[in-house]
Amino acid sequence: MDVIESLLNGLDGYLGSAAYFPIVLLGVGIFFTIYLGFPQIRYFRHSWNVLLGKYSDDDDPGDTTHFQALSTALSGTVGTGNIGGVAFALFLGGPAALFWMWATAFVGMTTKYVEVSISTKYRRTDDKGQMVGGPMHYMEYGLNLKPLAIFFAIATVVSSFGSGNMPQANNMASGLETSFGIPMALSGGVLAILMGLVIVGGIKRIATVAATLVPLMGILYAAGALSVMMTNYENILPSFWSIFRDAFTGSAAAGGFLGATFAYAFNRGVNRGLYSNEAGQGSAPIAHASAKTKEPVSEGMVSILEPFIDTLVICTLTGLVILSSGVWTQKFDNEFSRFDTTIVAGQYDDKDQAHVRQLFGFLNAGESDVSRFSGTISIEQGYFDTPTATIIHNRSIAEEVRVLTSDGQPFVGDLVVTDGRVDDESIVLAGKSLLHSVPLTAKAFEASFLGPFGAYAVTIGLVLFAFSTAIAWSYYGDRAVTYLVGSRWVTPYRILYVGGFFWATVADTSLVWLISTITVALMALPNLFGLMLIRKEVKEMTDDYWRRFKSDGS
Repeated sequence: MDVIESLLNGLDGYLGSAAYFPIVLLGVGIFFTIYLGFPQIRYFRHSWNVLLGKYSDDDDPGDTTHFQALSTALSGTVGTGNIGGVAFALFLGGPAALFWMWATAFVGMTTKYVEVSISTKYRRTDDKGQMVGGPMHYMEYGLNLKPLAIFFAIATVVSSFGSGNMPQANNMASGLETSFGIPMALSGGVLAILMGLVIVGGIKRIATVAATLVPLMGILYAAGALSVMMTNYENILPSFWSIFRDAFTGSAAAGGFLGATFAYAFNRGVNRGLYSNEAGQGSAPIAHASAKTKEPVSEGMVSILEPFIDTLVICTLTGLVILSSGVWTQKFDNEFSRFDTTIVAGQYDDKDQAHVRQLFGFLNAGESDVSRFSGTISIEQGYFDTPTATIIHNRSIAEEVRVLTSDGQPFVGDLVVTDGRVDDESIVLAGKSLLHSVPLTAKAFEASFLGPFGAYAVTIGLVLFAFSTAIAWSYYGDRAVTYLVGSRWVTPYRILYVGGFFWATVADTSLVWLISTITVALMALPNLFGLMLIRKEVKEMTDDYWRRFKSDGS
C-alpha cells in the first residue's frame, strides 16, 4: 500500500496537484469569459427561461427534457464534493480555499457553457437510437483529432470509477457506519444493488430518478444548513471576512490547524472546486447531449446554472456551516488511517509558534528542520513511554495517542518505525486530531441546536447526494464505452462499475480522494486543450444563435 500511495502521489504531482493545473483551469475559464463577453452574467436570466421550457418543442431531437438533462448533470456534480469535498478543501487550505472554489465556479459557468454547446452540436445517435455526445465527439468530428478523443473517452471510463464511483461509495458507507452503526460492507452491498437496478434502465430511468432526487435533496440540505448557521449566526460575518482576508496570503495557523500557504490553498481550492462542479472536466456535456433541442447553444445556456447551483450555493452553505462552527480547527477522537499518519523525530507542541512554523514548512514542502522518525519507540500499556517522537495525523499534532493491537487491546513493547511509518501494519493508532471530509461536516452540523442529530442529517444528505452522483457517472462511463467499443460492452462495464462501487465502501478514504484528484485532471486537460482549439466555432455559434433569436422577435 505504501508503494501504491507513493506512485499515486507522484502521478498527482504531475497532474491535479501540479502548480500549472489550477492556472490552466482558471486561465481557460477567464479567457472564454472575456472572449464571449461574460456569458455567465449576460445569459443568466435567459438560462432560466430555457430551463423552464419557454423555447422548447416536444418534437425536438433528444431523449430528455432540459430539466431532466440539467438534473442528471447536477446529480453528477452535487455529491460528496458538496459535503465532504468542501470540508476537505477547508481542512487542507483553510478559509482561503473556499474563495478559490468560488473563483473556479464563476469562470466555470462560462467553461461549462462552452463545452456543453460545442459537444451538443456534434452529438450522434447510437445503434440503439439514443443520443450520445460529449467532448470525444467534438474532438473527433469538429477537430479531426481522433487520438485525443480516444484518450478522453478512456479517461472518462477511468474517471467514472475514480471520480464518480469510489469517493461516493466510500463516503456513503463511512457515514452510515458512523451515524447508524451499519457495517460498511452491508450498506455498500445494498446500495450497489439499488444502483444496479437504476442504471440498467439507461438514460431515461437515470434522468427520471435524477429529476426527482436533485430538487428534493437540494432543498432539504439548504434548509438544514441555513438552520445550523443560525445557531452560530454571530460567526457568519467573521467567517466571510476570513475567506476574503486569506485569499491571497494563505490561511494562518489556528487551533490545531497548522496553516497553509497561498499556493497550497489556491491549488486545493481550485482542485476541489473542479471536483465539485466539474466545469472543464468534460463530464456534463455527456448528460446534456441527451436533451431535446435543435439549438446546441440553448443547452449550453442551461449548463451555466450548474456551477452556480452546485458551488456558489450548496458548497458555500457547507463552507459557512463549517467555518462558523469553528470545528475545522478542533481536534476530535479519531482512529488514524495509515495514509494520513507520519511520525516525526522530536517533541512538538502546536501552542509553540516556533514549532508551528517548523511543522508548517514540513507539511507545505517549505523550509523546515522537521524530519521523519526512524527507530524504535517504547510503548507501555498502549501509551508512549518517552516523548521521542510526535505523531502527525490529518496535518495536525495528534494528542492522547493510544497504540493498539489489531483486536483493540493496548500494545506493549517496542514499536518499530521506518521513515515515519509503523512497520507493523496491524498496529492501530488512535487519539485526537483534526477531522476532514464528511466527518468534519458532520461535526459542524452537530455544533448547533441539532446536537447529535446533526450527524444524521449530514448522513442522509450524503447518501442522497452521493447515490445520485454515482448513478450519473455510470451513464458518463457507458457513453464513453459506447464510443470506444460499441454498446455491446456497456453491460460488462456496468457490472464492473457496480463491483467497484462495492469495493470502495471498504477502501481507505484518503486513498480514494487521491485517486479522484488524479482522474479529474486526466479528463480536464485534454478537454481544455480541445476547447481552446475550437474557440472560434463556439463564438460563431453563440453570435449566430443570438442573431436568429432576436430576428424571431423572441
